[in-house]
Amino acid sequence: MLFNAPIFLFVFLPIVVAIYYLLNSISKNVLIGKVWLILGSLFFYGYFNPSYLVLILGSLVFNFIIGQYLGKKTGNKPVLYLGVISNLLLLGYYKYFDFFIVNINQLTGSDFALQRLILPLAISFFTFQQISFLVDAYKGKCKEQDFLDYSLFVTFFPQLIAGPIVHHSEMMPQFAESKNQSFHYNNFIHGIIIFVIGLGKKVIIADALAQYADPVFNAADAGAKLGFIEGWLGSLAYTFQIYFDFSGYCDMAIGVALLFNIVLPINFNSPYKSANIQVFWRNWHMTLSRWMRDYIYIPLGGGRCSEKRVLLNVFATAFISGIWHGAGWNFVLWGTFHGGALIIHRLWSKLNRPLPKWLGIFITFMFVHVAWVFFRAVSFAGAIEIVKSMFSIENLSTPKFIEYYQTATDLFVAPKYFESIQGLYWVVIAVIISFAGIWSMDLAQKFLKYKKNPYFLGSLLFLFLFIGFISMGSKYSAFIYFNF
Repeated sequence: MLFNAPIFLFVFLPIVVAIYYLLNSISKNVLIGKVWLILGSLFFYGYFNPSYLVLILGSLVFNFIIGQYLGKKTGNKPVLYLGVISNLLLLGYYKYFDFFIVNINQLTGSDFALQRLILPLAISFFTFQQISFLVDAYKGKCKEQDFLDYSLFVTFFPQLIAGPIVHHSEMMPQFAESKNQSFHYNNFIHGIIIFVIGLGKKVIIADALAQYADPVFNAADAGAKLGFIEGWLGSLAYTFQIYFDFSGYCDMAIGVALLFNIVLPINFNSPYKSANIQVFWRNWHMTLSRWMRDYIYIPLGGGRCSEKRVLLNVFATAFISGIWHGAGWNFVLWGTFHGGALIIHRLWSKLNRPLPKWLGIFITFMFVHVAWVFFRAVSFAGAIEIVKSMFSIENLSTPKFIEYYQTATDLFVAPKYFESIQGLYWVVIAVIISFAGIWSMDLAQKFLKYKKNPYFLGSLLFLFLFIGFISMGSKYSAFIYFNF
């Protein structure tokens, strides 16, 4: 079930919210409301593929048992290793097994059969979330004695599919507070506003940009030759698409959680305004960056080692982040690029020669933009073709983009690219609007910190974006990060 699907907006969400508060109001036992949320969350997850309910429930039971043992006997490293390695093996099997088989076959000439595994939805996110719980339990930072509470921690549907990745200690105490069991008008209104902002980012901007980005990358992966303008507009469209798509999802997750009086952590803070690559990673997918820092970078030694070791730790963390995103050499390259950029930034910082802020922003954005090409392209040859077209001025005429239709599983059928100058104007306008959007502060964070009454503005915004959503008809698509 997608946040932008009518069945979620007009059926699932209203029913779950209404019955949750109804149960809390008529019963003194708060467990009833929690059970309802867990059942609703499992239905939300199983709606995509009911067979994977067995997987997430098995993972829940296993990690709860390990966590309980670690909570009672702190300092037991073998049990911690058992829990962490088991989670990584589960993730590795579903996400990377076929990737390894393909590469082994290519290197050795063997013919091992592929498993054709379908990646279970959200496995990367709920695996990392549970690993953090086990590590925190081992360190004595959290304990969970109630299986229902632990199930709610993992399955809470607003953040289950694509984050934000939360710590047990920052979410579950909120469910335990009695004041959060009852309906709060202020949280509800703010939640609606933030949700609609995210909905607008997704269906009005990100999905529109996808109609320009997807066919360009598909054409490049199919071996087509692209022109200068085609390469730039296609790659810029994706750079903005992934930002508005993912930050839009996170806004929606934060907004839905507020309907239940739960505050989730902010996941984006205008990352494309970052003056260097380190700041970019502090502001992009912030909860993943926090997870990588706390559970990989610091355990490796962090910044407490020799300079060479610190550089290695920085690179390893970025490299692992690339692998986490997917099973493919494009993700390995993407992580490698960012690891190298972080090392260069650290070495440059040692020289104490800061760049002008505007130049730092430009360099950082251009690097991130080019790196996204390798992240998005299916083939290395396709990524190289797009990058080559971006830095070749052989063809500066109005582009007659390749007619390249997407696969039947994709939402949009690729339009005939800019056969007229009018079509070119539309994508240029879309890119300009995207620049304007990323230059302002992420609206979810702005509204969470807004002290004055935002109801009138929120009502106008809701009306505008709601009309925009309705105008999209049935054209709603999955979020990019659902694939990870």
